[in-house]
Amino acid sequence: MSVDSIREIPGAAPAPRRSRQARVVWGSRVVTIGGDAPVRVQSMTNTDTVDAIGTAIQVKELAVAGSEIVRITVNTPEAAEAVPYIREQLDRMGIDVPLVGDFHYNGHRLLTDYPAMAQALSKYRINPGNVGKGEKKDRQFAQMIEAACKYDKVVRIGVNWGSLDQELLAQFMDENAARSVPWDAQSVMYQALVESALTSASYARELGMNPDNIIISCKVSGVRDLVAVYRELARRCDYALHLGLTEAGMATKGTVASSVALGLLLQEGIGDTIRVSLTPQPGESRTQEVVIASEILQSLGLRHFNPSVTACPGCGRTTSTTFQELAKQIDDFLRAQMPVWRAKYPGVEGLKVAVMGCIVNGPGESKHADIGISLPGTGEAPAAPVFIDGEKALTLRGENIASEFHALVENYIEKRFGATADAV
Repeated sequence: MSVDSIREIPGAAPAPRRSRQARVVWGSRVVTIGGDAPVRVQSMTNTDTVDAIGTAIQVKELAVAGSEIVRITVNTPEAAEAVPYIREQLDRMGIDVPLVGDFHYNGHRLLTDYPAMAQALSKYRINPGNVGKGEKKDRQFAQMIEAACKYDKVVRIGVNWGSLDQELLAQFMDENAARSVPWDAQSVMYQALVESALTSASYARELGMNPDNIIISCKVSGVRDLVAVYRELARRCDYALHLGLTEAGMATKGTVASSVALGLLLQEGIGDTIRVSLTPQPGESRTQEVVIASEILQSLGLRHFNPSVTACPGCGRTTSTTFQELAKQIDDFLRAQMPVWRAKYPGVEGLKVAVMGCIVNGPGESKHADIGISLPGTGEAPAAPVFIDGEKALTLRGENIASEFHALVENYIEKRFGATADAV
């Protein structure tokens, strides 16, 4: 077989996106969504919005963790009154992350009666299924869109299969019954979700809404359902799309389901913002959903938020836990430093560190990293070769291998990325 007859294996980069671009703004902070903007990470508080201080603290935690947009519930007059104070507290703390108001049945009244709240928010989330019914629904939806136009705010028209417009669903069921070969109920539900979102978007445009300021979501809780619905949305419109499994679940289940669903769609070039709707375990920080969303984007090569730490899973050659402990120490350290390092060391997000447990695969993985170490495995000499920029740089020995490698990583970051900062 000649060399020229061998087919080149193409890369598997995510397909390009083709959406409009919205601008979610607070003060000088502009978060672009869609178009050529990076896929954004969104999160949501679970505090009582009436508790302005508690909500502001959680928003800050989410923002520091990497959330670029944070949604808060605005469901009562008391919550609406608290929003400007939440925004004020965040501004005092130097947190300029834009806030999204999640409105329910009374959003039209709250946006009308509380203009300070309407202005403090940077984006409104409207669920067509929760706005009202019939002519009342149209009037109430119109009031919310008029407020968005008045204050130049972005709107997410967020359809949810748990609160789908029942009149619309009944209409599609009747139409389906008249088909010579009726669709299955699942397909009808898909159609109702998509049509609800797109019809609402069209009505918003009739009311004067800038189409660039419209973001669409159709949230379901099944992986294949989400993929099917969003493929159809992407085919039929060019609005920016928000992705997320609703009620994804807790811990492993929620993480895996969200990762699979969002990963499939993002790889196809579908999705402009994402949220992992993870149910926190008792005592677990709300920020875990931000960490997972960031990891999804980083795993696909779409974003770089934190340096990556490669570590082997361990086997019979790695009975020592030293490499596991070191990998966790390095990972925790890098994540903790990132809020400061993002400004101090431009580009550090792309750093790759390898911590391997023996010399079988260790040197190879270490060579592929920016800096890597192969710790002694079972029966191996107590020596740990360190590779820097693909070349063996030195060998660590003795009882202080972990702390010495830790110092080498810090030194590498300062030399490589500090020089970048000085050049800028």
